[in-house]
Amino acid sequence: MKLLVRWMLLAAALLLVANLYGGVAVASFGSAMLAALVLGLLNTLVRPLLVLLTLPVTLVTLGLFLFVINALMFYWAASLLSGMAVSGFGAALIGSLIYSAFGMIIDLAMERLFNKGA
Repeated sequence: MKLLVRWMLLAAALLLVANLYGGVAVASFGSAMLAALVLGLLNTLVRPLLVLLTLPVTLVTLGLFLFVINALMFYWAASLLSGMAVSGFGAALIGSLIYSAFGMIIDLAMERLFNKGA
């Protein structure tokens, strides 16, 4: 149940990103659900490998290169899906920052909501 609620909230956050920032476009809530799923899969499967491979660059930039990796995940998700579009890498960077901020808020709310009864 928790996973389903989080997935739907992240899809809504993706729609909110598209409404707040013109460089990101999402066609519908269904497209946002699929995009949230693809983003989650990319962040789970591909991102750790990229972080490991770019560790020296990440250390030299004091972790700022992780923003580039997040933007790449966002850009690749948009390129894989027909219902999501990003106008360029800069738009992917800004969109991923906004989406990450919403994701942190959602995670905090989910933690408080579902751990309240425990």
